[in-house]
Amino acid sequence: MDLHCFVTPEWEPRIRPASPKRDWMDATPEAYAYRCLPLDIGNAHGWEILSPCSFAAVWDGGPAASSVHIDLSQATQAPFVPVSLFGAGILTFHIEAIFRTPPDWNLWASGPPNSPKDGIAPLAGIIETDWSPYTFTMNWKFTRPDQVVRFEEGEPFCFFFPVPRGAIQQFEPRILPISSDPELAAQYQAWSESRLEFHREMERNPPTDPSDRWQKLYYRGVCPDGRSGSETHEVKLRIKPFVKSD
Repeated sequence: MDLHCFVTPEWEPRIRPASPKRDWMDATPEAYAYRCLPLDIGNAHGWEILSPCSFAAVWDGGPAASSVHIDLSQATQAPFVPVSLFGAGILTFHIEAIFRTPPDWNLWASGPPNSPKDGIAPLAGIIETDWSPYTFTMNWKFTRPDQVVRFEEGEPFCFFFPVPRGAIQQFEPRILPISSDPELAAQYQAWSESRLEFHREMERNPPTDPSDRWQKLYYRGVCPDGRSGSETHEVKLRIKPFVKSD
């Protein structure tokens, strides 16, 4: 399927496949946070747009657009710099492009997942990119006043990926006792018992190799009895970069 980014004449897009890496995950002992496959996949499940400049911003707590103060003194080559447009402590990045997805596909856009930033939080939006001729903005909301927030040049400020329109409304959510699915209940019980025994074994005989300190069942995509959980199980995403064309 095609995903096109039609850029305006002066905008130089800095778009890349999202990185699975996070500084805080690197800093965990033995980088154990990367053992959580859902985190890894979530980090990399889309594309990132990078800041065109380094800058600092602070919100004084007021409701007006002028209450957000942006220091662009370090923005050496910075067309389309961030602005304060909406008020209410919101910082805005203009994305001077129109994205096109296949029919009935939207773009989900927000900040990089699992990447907390002190004093400010990304807002999320869904854009109907199969028909809209309009650009969109990426917005961040300050969470408290008088907290200076920095973005460095090349730092991701937007993260996006396609989602099928209307799919979420087709689900019929229900809450059921696990006993209503005997096979699932048996698998869960087997996993629960094996996990408990695994932890006991780790206490009795601590392994020397850090990779042996976790079970890896979900990571390997296998059920407690060793059967494959899914033929399409993913441990790494290979997202294609945007290719520039005339």
